[in-house]
Amino acid sequence: MAKRKRLDLGDTVTVPAEIETKSMFSDRRRMPIAEVAGDVAGRAALEEVAREMTAAEEEGRIVKKIALEAIEMRHLARDRIAFDSEEMDLLRASIAERGQQTPIEVLGLPDGRYGLISGLRRVMALQDLDAPHVLALIRQPESSQGAYQAMVEENEVRANLSFYERAHIAVAAAGQGVFPDATRAVKALFAHTPKARRSKIGSFVTLVNALGPELRFPAQIPEHLGLALVKALKSDPGFESRVKVALRAARPDTAEGERNILEQCLKPAETAPDSVQREVLEPGLVMEAREGRVVLSGPVVDGAFVDALRDWIARR
Repeated sequence: MAKRKRLDLGDTVTVPAEIETKSMFSDRRRMPIAEVAGDVAGRAALEEVAREMTAAEEEGRIVKKIALEAIEMRHLARDRIAFDSEEMDLLRASIAERGQQTPIEVLGLPDGRYGLISGLRRVMALQDLDAPHVLALIRQPESSQGAYQAMVEENEVRANLSFYERAHIAVAAAGQGVFPDATRAVKALFAHTPKARRSKIGSFVTLVNALGPELRFPAQIPEHLGLALVKALKSDPGFESRVKVALRAARPDTAEGERNILEQCLKPAETAPDSVQREVLEPGLVMEAREGRVVLSGPVVDGAFVDALRDWIARR
């Protein structure tokens, strides 16, 4: 039997470096099953985050920075007609000092641009400030009706729109074929508005359709005056023509001046002290009459009109 060599304390033993510097426990490797489980859990977590981010983006919950020039402001007909200059000054000052605090809402367009849903004033203020970008939530409404509803709902909360402006957007949306008619547009766009207010908006639709192109300051028409005009339009077949003639003749340059004309048109024909009565017979033809005298005036009174009048007098 071989004898074991005794180690003398004076002998020198060389220990390999890898053994000298590492403990038998310091290089313990993870078991394969644990490593696989960790990888799977990590991938699952990343996939869950990706799914949540995708869902958030699709639902319009992620604020993005978009080039201001990529915003198509006329994608939808706007409900707001008039802008208060003082409010716009305050908004510009606020954005210049604190930055844009509230994102606008847009929808993606096929050409890579973005159609504006809500936030028109913020976009205008940023343009005035020469800002390169705008913060936006990208919505994905299911239809054009949904886009209009989103705009109206946002403005109903934030903006003090007039009844005329509310009726105007209903008429515009119906005119673009988004809704079958203005009545159904009012019902859909203002579904969450109290019934009494929705009824008044529907009444103002008559005013928009009848006098819209002639009015220069329609957003400043107060509720009581607008409803009175609607009542007159429905009860008096000649009222619309008389108002149009009066507006075209006066061409008011202020909202107050326009209101005065509308209020005068609502007053019944009064007999002046000298018994002169004035009446608009049709657009462009005004008659002033008193005992023994009738005066016809207006753009339609030309040579042909006078000849026709002579013929009529000769036959009567």
